[in-house]
Amino acid sequence: QVQLVESGGGLVQPGGSLRVSCAASGSFSSINAMRWYRQAPGKQRELVATITSIGFTNYADSVKGRFTISRDNAKDTVYLQMNSLKPEDTAVYYCNALVGPRSYWGQGTQVTVSS
Repeated sequence: QVQLVESGGGLVQPGGSLRVSCAASGSFSSINAMRWYRQAPGKQRELVATITSIGFTNYADSVKGRFTISRDNAKDTVYLQMNSLKPEDTAVYYCNALVGPRSYWGQGTQVTVSS
């Protein structure tokens, strides 16, 4: 069993930066991969970034070069550093953990990019 709690969302101006965090409780070492998804109003949830247990990362084309996913195993936490933010990045950002066949979700954190 893994529980995820996101934090760090908020309001930021276009071009600004924000870092969201996902703290995991439970068996962090058993997590195969952690992902950040986002869902904008009226749109489907989309995969933004992935990091595996061995540190492999992957990004959606829309965020490549602007977002960076990282993990701190000592703190059981995954981060998403978001730079050069655009209004279209506005969404609820969700953390997801894959443990074998099971998938766990956090409650989400709102990120709003607006002047």
